[in-house]
Amino acid sequence: MDQKLKTYIKEFIPPAFLRWRCELLQRWNNEGRPPNVQYGYFGDYSGWQEALQDCEGYNADHILKKVRTALLKVKAGQAAYERDSVLFHDTDYSWPLLAGLLRIAAGNNNRLGVLDIGGSLGSTYYQNRSFLSSLDELHWCIVEQDHFVDCGRKEFETEQLRFYYDVESCLARERIDVVILSSVLPYLEKPFQLIDEIINIGIRHAIIDRTAFLPGADKDRLTVQRVSPGVYEASYPAWFFSKHKFLAYWQAACHCVAEFSSPGRTNIADSQFMGMIFERYE
Repeated sequence: MDQKLKTYIKEFIPPAFLRWRCELLQRWNNEGRPPNVQYGYFGDYSGWQEALQDCEGYNADHILKKVRTALLKVKAGQAAYERDSVLFHDTDYSWPLLAGLLRIAAGNNNRLGVLDIGGSLGSTYYQNRSFLSSLDELHWCIVEQDHFVDCGRKEFETEQLRFYYDVESCLARERIDVVILSSVLPYLEKPFQLIDEIINIGIRHAIIDRTAFLPGADKDRLTVQRVSPGVYEASYPAWFFSKHKFLAYWQAACHCVAEFSSPGRTNIADSQFMGMIFERYE
């Protein structure tokens, strides 16, 4: 395993569990922040360091506390699932993600090993676990920042749900069939280097979810996301990917089995949240 992949996982900015939570009521001019609008995606930066200069950062310990409190209620059956520390009492399944996972399991004797990079304390697992209960075997492995792994191992780990500090240690113990990248790549300084590393691992399937794309653009756009304090106080760089460029990058090694829409709102014109399912060429 290349040391680079371990480095990328450790350097999520922000941590990969930070999700898309801007609930804006209208679209606006995408050249900058309009008057009286404080939260959303702003700017078109030339580089990561330039974007960082306009960010105020985040309180990682505070966010972990909020997510932990919410997911303990999910674990206890007091809520259906959690997203961005917000509790939901009616399950909203991620149907395209589930379809992809069940398709992979069907071709693998009803067994499934998942590597969920940046999976928080199990948000996606808890949201969809009831639909995966019919599998003969399920191992859902999360790679996250150290303080999340510490908390996950102490309070959430089970025979099915496991936590690892890095991909290398996960692969040393687990048989992985699919990598999930849900709202992770936009928050990395060099997301395509992480894609290279994942492709080189040789895992057959990858599912991208809850990621913002520019379907008509020929280049990526780097913005700063400012999160409403009703979720948590944070601001950080966030990529919007050229869909054409993104697909072409993966398709050098993988076939795109499906594209699908993902939940989420954005104020960047002509953008949308999407997911994709990739399978390595035989």
